[in-house]
Amino acid sequence: MASRWLLGCWVVLVGLSVGTVVFGAAGLGWGVLLVAVGKAWVIADGFMEMRHAPWGWRGVLLAWPVVLVVGVGAMRF
Repeated sequence: MASRWLLGCWVVLVGLSVGTVVFGAAGLGWGVLLVAVGKAWVIADGFMEMRHAPWGWRGVLLAWPVVLVVGVGAMRF
């Protein structure tokens, strides 16, 4: 069962990586930033298995990419 979950996470990450290339080629920086947040969440919940962690730790780990994207977005746009 765990291997199916990890395979699913991997497939989602591949799709999100393709999305990054598509948004980047189209010049849509906001799309790249949103995909980056999605990838960070899949990595945290899927590969790091933080979906079973206490909400405090999980919240910090999932909020950090959002903080970074807001900071980069504020400087970029």
